[in-house]
Amino acid sequence: MRTNARLSFLAIIAVPLLFVSGCSPAGTADERSESAEAFPRAERVVSTAGDTEFSTEAARDEAGEAEFVMDWAGIQLGTTVADIGAGEGYYTIRLADRVGPKGRVLAQDINRDALDRLGARVTREQLDNVAIKEGALDDPRLPENSFDRVFMVHMYHEISEPYAFLWRMRPALAKGGQVIVVDRDRPTAQHGIPPKLLFCEFDAVGYRLTGFTEQLKLGGYIARFEVSGKRPEPSKIKTCAARYPQN
Repeated sequence: MRTNARLSFLAIIAVPLLFVSGCSPAGTADERSESAEAFPRAERVVSTAGDTEFSTEAARDEAGEAEFVMDWAGIQLGTTVADIGAGEGYYTIRLADRVGPKGRVLAQDINRDALDRLGARVTREQLDNVAIKEGALDDPRLPENSFDRVFMVHMYHEISEPYAFLWRMRPALAKGGQVIVVDRDRPTAQHGIPPKLLFCEFDAVGYRLTGFTEQLKLGGYIARFEVSGKRPEPSKIKTCAARYPQN
């Protein structure tokens, strides 16, 4: 990662528990924020936000979930990671241990209560390499050119403005950075997203698929994306609903 990129992230992470206010959530698909109106609608069912605790941490560790995902994603000492939809912090805590004192983890969520609980845990466990930030429904609000990896674990199907969100997330990746998505092969109304639809939505805003595997221990699949070409103008984004209709 380039030095100036890491410094831009350190400016945010210098205070371990930094909160930035997000926009008020839209109540329904018809109540879009002004900042999303330039982008296409999702044109598919968006899962309602679920419990921030996906499963017990002990059960997930017993299945080897986090270790598998971090190994597959190439997380090592010194890696800088954004954990989008961090929730109760299952991945945040384990990423912090894996990347070590020279690495950095930014835990992001739109659920302020979950972030408050995670903040208390980060303080209690004295994780000096973790920062916390509140995002928005259509914008992860990540510092530019700062992350080697962006994790999106069992949460992508809940993003109500996927095209705006992914478009605004792109600049946060450092050179060679990757987005790691873990989700389930289900209709989006059932807290999952079919892989081909996921691939299409990422492709629509300038990412290319570079890895994919289905894993029982994850309860679904894992996909890896990298930036490809230029970001399209918001008005030029071609949506995926017509190409990948859901039953």
